[in-house]
Amino acid sequence: MSSATAAEVSIETTGRPRGVLRKLLRRPRFVISATALSLLVLMAVAPAPFAGIFGHGDPRACDLARSGSGAAPGHPFGFDIQGCDLYAQVVYGARPSITIGIAVTLISVLVAVAVGSIAGYYGGVVDSVLGRVIDVFYGFPFIVAAIVILTAVGVRNIWTVCAALAAFSWPTMTRVMRSSVIVAKNAEYVRAARALGASDLRILRRHILPNAFAPVLVLASLSVAGIIAGEASLTFLGVGLQPPTISWGVQLNTAQSYFNSASHLLLYPSIFLSVTVLAFVLLGDAVRDAVDPKAH
Repeated sequence: MSSATAAEVSIETTGRPRGVLRKLLRRPRFVISATALSLLVLMAVAPAPFAGIFGHGDPRACDLARSGSGAAPGHPFGFDIQGCDLYAQVVYGARPSITIGIAVTLISVLVAVAVGSIAGYYGGVVDSVLGRVIDVFYGFPFIVAAIVILTAVGVRNIWTVCAALAAFSWPTMTRVMRSSVIVAKNAEYVRAARALGASDLRILRRHILPNAFAPVLVLASLSVAGIIAGEASLTFLGVGLQPPTISWGVQLNTAQSYFNSASHLLLYPSIFLSVTVLAFVLLGDAVRDAVDPKAH
């Protein structure tokens, strides 16, 4: 029985990820979205080469004489209200927006895995107490709660915005993780591992988490898109990132006052933001279809 159990565990914990990856690589939706996101992440990590493709690449080299001007040689997106190259501004704006989206999602996943695993595995009083804590955070509207925190703190940089968004982004993932752990802990290979004397930590780490994490992974890939859009919304409302930080949200916040006279100020940051959000959504859909056995 122990050898059969080991075989089952091996299949569950190592074979499944490889099978999922093969399925994903056969899906055009995944390949296209992953390629687009790879380029966007590279642009966020090293914006200078991308900003220099069509122009001088310096987002802070400004000329007020060109304030709000349209496209010109070496400046395909035109100029912002300060006379800075809008293309370079948009390229450099990818870093804070994508950084916040990924950082907040990672924090939420870590909290969800820890809290959801403990609540789902031990149940009883532990589950009840943690469930009430989750309900408290779940009851706050996401954007409203972030606005309250950022208004109270006053300091609005990348890390304070990350903290405000992360504080209320984990409850949904935690509930999903808890439900997955409850299902996984009743599997035969988990009961066998427990009968053989494995510790709770080993059972969680080796047998439950690899099989309960897939739904959280899907939700996380979709969450990045929501966080990026949430950051842009907060900044657009004036309670998120502030100049001189360069981000898509800051650009949209500035552009709303000049839409009639210089619509390109709103158009190009919106396109990059929309493509990024759409790419994360498509990636999440592709991952969901690959890990959901009912989809095949």
